[in-house]
Amino acid sequence: MQHALEDFFHYLTVERGLSVNTIQSYKRDLSQYGRFMKEQQGVSSWGEVTRAHIMKYLHHLNDEGRSAATIARLLSSIRLFHQFLIREKVTEQDPSLHIETPKKDRKLPKVLSSNDVDKLLNIHAKDPLSARNKAMFEMLYATGLRVTELVSLKVTDLHLTMGFVRCLGKGSKERIIPLGDMAKEAIENYLQVGREALVKQKRTEELFVNHHGNALSRQGFWKILKAVAREMGVNKELTPHTLRHSFATHLLENGADLRAVQEMLGHADISTTQIYTHVSKTRLKDVYRSYHPRA
Repeated sequence: MQHALEDFFHYLTVERGLSVNTIQSYKRDLSQYGRFMKEQQGVSSWGEVTRAHIMKYLHHLNDEGRSAATIARLLSSIRLFHQFLIREKVTEQDPSLHIETPKKDRKLPKVLSSNDVDKLLNIHAKDPLSARNKAMFEMLYATGLRVTELVSLKVTDLHLTMGFVRCLGKGSKERIIPLGDMAKEAIENYLQVGREALVKQKRTEELFVNHHGNALSRQGFWKILKAVAREMGVNKELTPHTLRHSFATHLLENGADLRAVQEMLGHADISTTQIYTHVSKTRLKDVYRSYHPRA
């Protein structure tokens, strides 16, 4: 059973070209699934797995208090794996075929107000680290990049003269995203007075580096964001995706085309982008209730 899992992870890496983070997520999901089948259900090969086994696993997840969104994601991993097993002729049937996906509670993403964004970006670039922080946050808000995409950027991905950045997103899909003037200015300043002082003699290709001059990690970015938000008086709950959510919502609020926002965010399906239209409508209702005399 483990051998088939390893073949599947190899397939995701080589043939599907998925990112390291995505593959790690599949490994967690399916290793947990495999353990349950082996230890709880006494299954010794993938060909023995039935629809009833999978249903018991889903009920087990529900009893553990897993959310509908988490169970839906795990079921998606299981389906893809069983389709792979059929294609590789390891098994003949897909036991997950007619299992209904749990309906997810659609939570609206939290976004910053324009005032809070202004507060967060009002960083005085007085030294290399503050110049880096300003450049990172300006770029995230200007482009809607995922944090993983941001910390993976190389200096060669910048095209400041033309005013855009090249990004490799999920599934190694390339997209070109325009940069606003304020983001360009912050990045140029970081390159001139910040990055060189941090990198020193190292040959680091990544654009954003830590105080040792090495590539910045996703966790490192998250710590910086929380610290800077506190310092700048932004008391809202933040996640690594907050500026990405704010980028999309503010664009749509100001009349941007949904397809254009989808392209910039790198969403494969426009239904994913449509969540931001719901955020915009919710915010409009809040404004109406606050200011209309008969609301």
